[in-house]
Amino acid sequence: MPPHYAGCFGCGPGNAAGLQLQMTALDGVSVRSSFQVAEHHEGAPGLAHGGVLSAALDEALGSLLWVMATPAVTGRLEVDYLTPVPVGRTVVIDVTCTGVDGRKIYTEGVGRLDAPDGEVAIRGAGLFIAVSFEHFAKHGGTTDTLPGPFNP
Repeated sequence: MPPHYAGCFGCGPGNAAGLQLQMTALDGVSVRSSFQVAEHHEGAPGLAHGGVLSAALDEALGSLLWVMATPAVTGRLEVDYLTPVPVGRTVVIDVTCTGVDGRKIYTEGVGRLDAPDGEVAIRGAGLFIAVSFEHFAKHGGTTDTLPGPFNP
């Protein structure tokens, strides 16, 4: 799947400080993302910062919106941290849409160490709220740089 745009903190290849998540659409409304924890993602010595891990989960959950071709924003994010994530390890995050109710999009995800069947490091759920394309122009920037289904 393509990045939102080159400078995106979560998936942008042009953001050297970002996560640079690699995302692949799976069967149904599911996506697999991965990133390698770098030194600039560190919180406690040698470990990923919890905020970085939650940002990675939020980005992975948000990638489902591409599959659904629905622009939306995060309304709520819940994250459980189950084991420390050392710098240098890869986090593989599998996410799925669990339901839609009007503008509300419910999602769940699991992040594992190094492989899709690795040790569970994080688990979470998100609620996204569908918005119009104008939302991004009004509150952020232009929509003309958004690729794929988000370019009106």
